[in-house]
Amino acid sequence: MAVTSSSMLLLRNFSTAGRVAQSVRATSRICFSTGELIRVLPHTHSTRFISSTRAAHNEEAAAKSAAAVADTGAPTIFDKIIAKEIPSDIVYEDENVLAFREINPQAPVHVLVIPKLRDGLTMLGNAEPRHVDVLGQLLHASKIVAEKEGILDGFRVVINNGVEACQSVYHLHLHVLGGRQLKWPPG
Repeated sequence: MAVTSSSMLLLRNFSTAGRVAQSVRATSRICFSTGELIRVLPHTHSTRFISSTRAAHNEEAAAKSAAAVADTGAPTIFDKIIAKEIPSDIVYEDENVLAFREINPQAPVHVLVIPKLRDGLTMLGNAEPRHVDVLGQLLHASKIVAEKEGILDGFRVVINNGVEACQSVYHLHLHVLGGRQLKWPPG
């Protein structure tokens, strides 16, 4: 059945979507005084949707803010982690690469792999022929991280490039994700 604007107004007047779902959990329907009957998603589905929408919006906002200062040359949070000014849980380190645990993990294993020297490599879209060696070192370090974390049989390497991909730190970094069944397509 169609939902009229009066029905939508009534739904907006509930303080949360969760209360709507709780009030109709047994029947998963609401009957309005107009005689309209509408279905309501179970509470768990609506909460998941609201949470993922909020998280996506936060990531987009962070990416837009970061892009505004991307080319200033100022030290990033990753530069401060490399300099040991900010503590991190280091998983792997060599002379060119540092890998540490993500503070907001999106999987049981979520490690960031970064070059120690930025050298203009703020994002993959800025890669030049002179960066070929460090790009290979980053991928190899990702494999070493997967091996150390026990996820060599199933992991994903992600690079977010630019605002539309929600890149929030303009220092090239690879996300190594695993430890659970990953879905396809991502995003």
